[in-house]
Amino acid sequence: MEYRQIRVIGGKGSAPGQFAASLRGLAVDRHGQLYAAGDSEIKVFDAAGRLKRRWSTARPVHAVAVSGEGAVYAGEERQIEIFDGAGKLVNTWRDESLLGRVTAIGFVKDGVLAGDAADRAIRHFDRNGKFLNNVGKDNPVHGLLIPNGVVDFAVDAHGVIHAANPGKHRVERYLPTGELLGHIGRFHGTDPAGFGGCCNPTNVAVGDRIYVTEKAGPRAKVYDFGGALQAVIASAPFDPNCKNMSVAVDGRGAVYVADTVKLAIFVFEPVTV
Repeated sequence: MEYRQIRVIGGKGSAPGQFAASLRGLAVDRHGQLYAAGDSEIKVFDAAGRLKRRWSTARPVHAVAVSGEGAVYAGEERQIEIFDGAGKLVNTWRDESLLGRVTAIGFVKDGVLAGDAADRAIRHFDRNGKFLNNVGKDNPVHGLLIPNGVVDFAVDAHGVIHAANPGKHRVERYLPTGELLGHIGRFHGTDPAGFGGCCNPTNVAVGDRIYVTEKAGPRAKVYDFGGALQAVIASAPFDPNCKNMSVAVDGRGAVYVADTVKLAIFVFEPVTV
């Protein structure tokens, strides 16, 4: 399996479709639109990379996610802002203890998940923002091992959470109720099928496969659900100092990776023979 780069979106700058200082989160909705969280804004691009709309957030935004109904959730320090598809603010969830620094957001049948990097856990809320339970804290270290400072996860079509646990060099599978189902990944310093360094993978997305990004050096990879490496998507395009590169995948299998230094979104597609 091979991938090729097909475009670059954004980049560092002051133009409407660029990012001034940060690019932290990516999400794709069911229509194939790309949502990018950077600076204190959400930007929405079409499949061709054209900026469609943008709006400001109250605080610097660390994560973005789009529900099946089209609501846009922005993860920030101590809160989550919820917008309609046009960017109108419709609600804000605030919690000093449960939403310390929200670096990932996802959805399950009965609620909303928020990755709180301040407490190294995933919070499970109902759709009204009522706390239900923690995910990823029922272990000897009371949380995910995240030396990179980011909790990242994705939810598959069956409602299973796939969470990056970089300090353990693996992606862990959880039920929304918190039970650990298993994991993929192992430490290896040279084999591309393994995860090297102190703490990889940093970020994860799920579609028909499991997609991850790494740091030092930065690269994007794809695995099947059994943990077998399918491809190294790319490494060369990314700035060598990148870390915590958000990754997203659309329904066509196109993969989007956020370069956190160049502030650019690299887009790859599988090569069909």
